[in-house]
Amino acid sequence: MAVFAIFDVDIHDPSRYGEFMAGVKPAIEAAGGRYLVRGGEHRHYEGDWQPWRIVIFEFPSFDAFEGFYYGPVYQGFKTIRDACSTARLVAVQGL
Repeated sequence: MAVFAIFDVDIHDPSRYGEFMAGVKPAIEAAGGRYLVRGGEHRHYEGDWQPWRIVIFEFPSFDAFEGFYYGPVYQGFKTIRDACSTARLVAVQGL
């Protein structure tokens, strides 16, 4: 069953974040993932969650996502992401 990884990212250094994005996109695709949402306008309707930038990926399974997330390629890019942004992440299994 598909797994959806949902990031809420607060970008502090857009140029450095662009460097992260350029490198991570091929790694996501190599792991069987694809972007469903990458930024864009969003509107708040309920609760106290105030997201900054929402990014949603679809992966074929938790194993595929975790192989990507914990793997050495992404962990190398995550160092860049952590230096230029703050993120919150959840993954959920769905249709």
